[in-house]
Amino acid sequence: MDNPIRLHWLDPRNPHQHFPPVHLAMRDPNGLLAIGGDLSPVRLLRAYAQGIFPWYNPDEPILWWCPDPRSVLLPEGIKLSRTFRKAVERADYAVTLDLAFPEVVEACSGARAKSRGTWLGADMKRAYLELHRGGHCHSVEVWRDGELIGGLYGVAMGRSFFGESMFSHADNGSKIALYWLCRQLHSWEFALIDCQVSSPHLTSLGAVEMPREEFLRLQRPAAEQPGRIGRWRFDIDVPADALHLSRGAAA
Repeated sequence: MDNPIRLHWLDPRNPHQHFPPVHLAMRDPNGLLAIGGDLSPVRLLRAYAQGIFPWYNPDEPILWWCPDPRSVLLPEGIKLSRTFRKAVERADYAVTLDLAFPEVVEACSGARAKSRGTWLGADMKRAYLELHRGGHCHSVEVWRDGELIGGLYGVAMGRSFFGESMFSHADNGSKIALYWLCRQLHSWEFALIDCQVSSPHLTSLGAVEMPREEFLRLQRPAAEQPGRIGRWRFDIDVPADALHLSRGAAA
């Protein structure tokens, strides 16, 4: 057979169980590597350290992926169209880090056309909230007139960031969040943002596709670097007018 079924089954009772080598991932569907297990922090962090991530429908078995090629955005490589640059520079918003993580995750789980966020079920939300409480998962929030208009969240390991989902409730909301995340990660000397699977939207912002081996040569050493565990705050200048924040966020 050209693409034999060789999925590795993970024991949900043993979060320390090793994942199979990523070169054993299937070609169709692209990158499917293992099934089962659990979403404990131990297993999730072990997966991300190896360039593996979970992606599955709610109420179905957990599926683990490492696709080839991989979509990657270098923090210094984000692209700004003329219109987007004007939206960023207008600064009619405030941007924060880790100030409304549960709200961002909830917004990312809303039903939206052509979005992986609709696959974000209750188990996944609980898992990423637990990672956030442990200081490994972070959110970017964009506010305007007291409302959360865009954001994203992802997992940080060492000097690599694994983007999971984003949302917009206003024009450019998620793109503004990504722009300021890139600026901050570049300042912190992060090597890359893993975008997982390519899309025209991500490509327009500067994401590129890398062969899996090239991605892993960049990602794994970066993940082994000393990390920033705990609550994140911007230490670069960002739009931060408190008038744009909600009452709770401003407090």
